[in-house]
Amino acid sequence: MAFTLATYYRKEDIPELPGESVFHSKELFQIYEATPGYAPFLVVATNDGVPVARLLAAVRRTKKWLPSFLSRQCIVYGAGEILMHSLSYSRRESVFAELLKRVVKETSRTCFMIEFRNLENATFGYRFFRDNKFFPVNWLRVRNSLHSVKKVEERFSPSRIRQVKKGLRNGAIVMDTNDPEDIRVFSNMLSKIYSLRIRRHFPDTNFFLQFNDIMIQRRKGKAFIVKYKEKIIGGAVCIYSKSDAYLWFSGGMRKTYAPQYPGVLAVWKALQDAHANGFRHMEFLDVGLPFRKHGYRNFVLRFGGKQSSTRRWFRINCWWLNKLLTKMYI
Repeated sequence: MAFTLATYYRKEDIPELPGESVFHSKELFQIYEATPGYAPFLVVATNDGVPVARLLAAVRRTKKWLPSFLSRQCIVYGAGEILMHSLSYSRRESVFAELLKRVVKETSRTCFMIEFRNLENATFGYRFFRDNKFFPVNWLRVRNSLHSVKKVEERFSPSRIRQVKKGLRNGAIVMDTNDPEDIRVFSNMLSKIYSLRIRRHFPDTNFFLQFNDIMIQRRKGKAFIVKYKEKIIGGAVCIYSKSDAYLWFSGGMRKTYAPQYPGVLAVWKALQDAHANGFRHMEFLDVGLPFRKHGYRNFVLRFGGKQSSTRRWFRINCWWLNKLLTKMYI
């Protein structure tokens, strides 16, 4: 089977495609495209005009004060999506190999680093990652099984259950929202929390406004906010793909409003809502490296999720540094 690859840089040019993975969808492409600091591209493999696979990559600028090349990072969630389900495992890997080559070609001169994260199968495409000079780093994932419990609270730690009850008793209100002003205030609040404590990349407010217009309106995502005396003090953002829910961002003003437990209530509501809507799992995105303490990971584990090992694949587009890191991790 011969494949033809096409790369799309504008949403207007992307054809209608089958598929269920929101991480490789036209909707997520649109959100990235409308967010300052992001430049997405979608690679589509076809066979005689029939879509076979697609892969969405997002090039983002992480540090404005760095030179352009050093500040750009390419992120891919998963290993793309196979659209032709009749393909064997080996053929799926062959298609992925072509998609991977295209990603490297598109970004090797414009990005300092390429990263593949949240792989469903940690061994998928191993040989092709290595052929393209990627190196793996062990990572951790945390996810809650929602299909095997009557209530999500069944697996919470006793202290977590007490915190939920105290937060509600102390006047906090938790709800989902699609109000643009709520989304704007919430994202600004969360941006400060991430910059002070989590220190991960946090997107511009436009990301969340577009998320509201596209994902929430199409029921492919939700935003939850925690209010106290009409002020937004916490919240969470979830994205839904196939039968699973993913908690992408969450946080709360836990020092200023400690008795209300805003961060706890935000995650609790996201889990409760995902369970009520029939999702099988809730996965917490980006819970950290396995060989270092991670406050956010310890926080979410107390909601009853299970921790498991996976890997992320990296390629540094500086040959000597990439070679050094490859020797360290392989």
